Amino acid sequence: MVSVNNEETMAVVENETAKPHVAIMPSPGIGHITPLLEIAKRLVVLHDFHVSFIVIATNEASAGQGNLLQSSTLPPGLDVVYLPTVDVFAVTTNGMPLAARLCAIVEEAIKSLKSVLVKLGKIKAVVVDLFCTQAFDICSELSIPAYLFFTASIALLNFSLYLPTLDREVEGEFVDLPEPVKVPGCPPIRPEDLLDQVKNRKIDEYKWYLFHSSRFHLGAGIFLNSWEDLEPANFKAITEDPFFKQIHTPPVHPVGPLIKIEEPLTASDADCLAWLDKQPPNSVLFVSLGSGGTLTVEQLTELAWGLELSHQRFIFVVRMPTNSSASAAFFNAGSDVSDPKTYLPTGFLERTQERGLVVPSWAPQVLVLKHPSTGGFLTHCGWNSTLEAVTHGMPMIAWPLYAEQRMNATILAEEIGIAIKPVAEPGASLVGREEVERVVRLAILEGKEMRKKIEELKDSAAKAMEIGGSSYDSLACLAKEWKS
Repeated sequence: MVSVNNEETMAVVENETAKPHVAIMPSPGIGHITPLLEIAKRLVVLHDFHVSFIVIATNEASAGQGNLLQSSTLPPGLDVVYLPTVDVFAVTTNGMPLAARLCAIVEEAIKSLKSVLVKLGKIKAVVVDLFCTQAFDICSELSIPAYLFFTASIALLNFSLYLPTLDREVEGEFVDLPEPVKVPGCPPIRPEDLLDQVKNRKIDEYKWYLFHSSRFHLGAGIFLNSWEDLEPANFKAITEDPFFKQIHTPPVHPVGPLIKIEEPLTASDADCLAWLDKQPPNSVLFVSLGSGGTLTVEQLTELAWGLELSHQRFIFVVRMPTNSSASAAFFNAGSDVSDPKTYLPTGFLERTQERGLVVPSWAPQVLVLKHPSTGGFLTHCGWNSTLEAVTHGMPMIAWPLYAEQRMNATILAEEIGIAIKPVAEPGASLVGREEVERVVRLAILEGKEMRKKIEELKDSAAKAMEIGGSSYDSLACLAKEWKS
């Protein structure tokens, strides 16, 4: 028996070594790992590749990340390879902004990438995300083509490609500009909607973002987690506007929407879905602010009161509030399970128990969004959550928190018309309960136009991803090139 198993194992290993081999490396954080893992799965399952998925390991726990990478649903031929563990506490300081912290971790981890790539043997291509562009130099030394996988919108990619020009031409802070930023060929961006990383040009976070953005042209190509129908103006700009040709933008490959298709179910996830099964169709608002999002104590209180006053059904994913940072849970997503009773308004759980379900920290988002009882999604507008909402035809209430989420929220509400943006009172720093009540009722009870538009995009997303669709073909063409 033993020898047969060994022979089978040998055959599998030989079979994998015979297949074209690609390495994929995301920066830390579920928002970056999820789409790169999905493209890895597609290359293995649909295009017969062997993929080494290189993970930047740290000594910070993230239950969400662990579940994703140790899932039993990973196909054979997709190997998870860990770089030597980075001691986060040695390379970062307390209170360091999110992107600066991410970049410091990557900078340390990437020192061991060259030896790992050499050990992996003959590699056809390497794919990295926007915070790992140092890999371009390493791949160049090893004569391996390296590609950028841009994990956010085409709108943000275009802004990022324009940033080095903006940096040269504009004095002072971008947020103080009297007019919107006009990226060539793209809809203008209001200064207040600019991503956090470019709001203060004096700090490391800005310098890091500029460093990576100014290196995007070194890639052999750029993967877009989007498709033309979702962002027509921005897609047209990057493929046709003379500015992007002039700065030598690499060929772009729209392969989206790449979203998590399945997720491992825990006992509390099963309870959540069982509760949904008992609700009427399209009646439940799903409230979840992403894998890393947190609210202040005051804002969480207003949001809870607004949900209660709306008298609508809801699933409310809550995290311990913090007054320090809106991205406080980014690096330990899914690890914070505390008692909601201690930080929600007194009596809230008892008063809403007939029509609401409160879930601490983490819920099976994909399964909730595709459930027939779910009728709306209050989201932080992270790009992965946005794509999941569109794929499952779910109208949104846009509640941006950090990074480029304000930009996404504006695009979803004003350009595409598939989200409602709550408005804070003039001069107020938070969204009040009456405004929360108003948008919740609007999203669940009305919003016919919004539903029609999101259904059209849901169909378009499905077509793009099926065999013969634009995103499927885009990846298939490149896969063919890598095999030759």
